[in-house]
Amino acid sequence: MSAFKRKRGGQGSANKKAKKAKFVADGGQTPDEAGQESRNEVTIPPPVSKGKWTNKERVLIFSSRGINFRTRHLMKDLKTMMPHSKEDTKMDRKDKLFVVNEVCEIKNCNKCLFFEAKKKQDLYMWISNSPHGPSAKFLVQNIHTLAELKMTGNCLKGSRPLLSFDPKFDKEPHYALLKELFIQTFSTPRYHPKSQPFVDHVFTFSIADNRIWFRNYQIIEEDASIVEIGPRFVLNLIKIFQGSFGGPTLYENPDFQSPNMHRRELRLAAAAKVREKQMVKELHKLKRAEVKENVDNDVTADVFLTPAEEKPVHIQTEAPEPKVVKKKQKAFKRQRMQMGRR
Repeated sequence: MSAFKRKRGGQGSANKKAKKAKFVADGGQTPDEAGQESRNEVTIPPPVSKGKWTNKERVLIFSSRGINFRTRHLMKDLKTMMPHSKEDTKMDRKDKLFVVNEVCEIKNCNKCLFFEAKKKQDLYMWISNSPHGPSAKFLVQNIHTLAELKMTGNCLKGSRPLLSFDPKFDKEPHYALLKELFIQTFSTPRYHPKSQPFVDHVFTFSIADNRIWFRNYQIIEEDASIVEIGPRFVLNLIKIFQGSFGGPTLYENPDFQSPNMHRRELRLAAAAKVREKQMVKELHKLKRAEVKENVDNDVTADVFLTPAEEKPVHIQTEAPEPKVVKKKQKAFKRQRMQMGRR
């Protein structure tokens, strides 16, 4: 049987129809064979990817100076999970936050994740839509990175995630705004050049205790179960601004407490415990002193006291008689004196 050649068209645009591939023989063909080959034509569907990257969301992830190792590892994990992200050098503390908009413009980014460190122990995160806004400021708590958790899951690098949100995000307006910010920031754009055509992990945003809990789970194909792979952190909302890194305040969290006030309350509580212990010790001392006084002054001891009989006073008016010394005693004393002299 002679070899067949397969002709295939190139990638067409979305409006063009799928091209047909024909099997052409090397030798000459009769009209009957040509009709039979026309019936054996194989239609090749157009490619799944149209080759168009319409949603060109780019996220700039960087931080200020003074962050610790845990924050640095968290930023590295976010850059690994988000193929549409870019990075930049650390920003100086003296610079104002409005400079971040210029950095985003230079990097050609329209979203920004900025980590701001204060006092080398407090971490704040800004999520902003540069340059027009809105933007939100969070306090980041309970950070656990990929290397720290040591979990068994392992998703494909560059794969597109599914975003799962708590039903509370649709009930209140400020949560609805945050949901839209999270969708535009964390979701990988379709047909991104650095992304892979797989969906094998899920980003979950849940609300509990007036905080937003971020978790990352891998989807296991065998039984459709999920395994947490990290990282994980908790976002405590502070404010939502109309502009990018500033502007009028759209929402302020009434339940937010600054870390400085929280540490101050802890110190005051510890000092109150110390004062309470000192007061308890002083009360014990006073009680012990009162108990000793009661033992010394026993009231029941007076019951057994009997009054003594009064004797009449005798006044002696005559002189006492002289004592009579016996002669025998004097002679005995003289003999003893003489023996001692010898």
